[in-house]
Amino acid sequence: MTREGEPRESTASAPLLVVIHGVNLNLLGERPSVHYGSFTLGELEDRVREAAEARGYSVVFAQTNHEGEFVELIHRFRKKAAAFLVNPGAWTHYSYAIRDALELVKGPIAEVHLSQIEEREEWRRVSVIAEIARVRVMGKGPEGYVEAVDRLAAVARGDARPGGDG
Repeated sequence: MTREGEPRESTASAPLLVVIHGVNLNLLGERPSVHYGSFTLGELEDRVREAAEARGYSVVFAQTNHEGEFVELIHRFRKKAAAFLVNPGAWTHYSYAIRDALELVKGPIAEVHLSQIEEREEWRRVSVIAEIARVRVMGKGPEGYVEAVDRLAAVARGDARPGGDG
């Protein structure tokens, strides 16, 4: 979950954006900066919150290192979220449990990766959630999260280009 142990939620009554960070993302700032930058998870969440609230969303953030908890978070918010932004970390490449849970989500899904996974190790080049993500952004660091928020807002307005790694 989050650093405090529970998802951090905005109190606004705006449409809800759920942001779930996966395995090892709690260690941003300690992980190899060549792939992940030098910012912390808290700093990343501050940027996402600012972008989301500027586009009319309230935001819930959660991070977990436990795959089942990631699935439970999806289940918990699947009907009330207007959109999901997820970075499952290494689970991206093999977790059909996460994929199955995301298939139950009512709103659009953005898959975001800080690094360019399609240019890294062979095993990282596959995303089992790619075909169900309406928006995909990778290799743009924290700005990729902001871009994903922009593109999810565009989807909500009905004027977004789907997919892509743009």
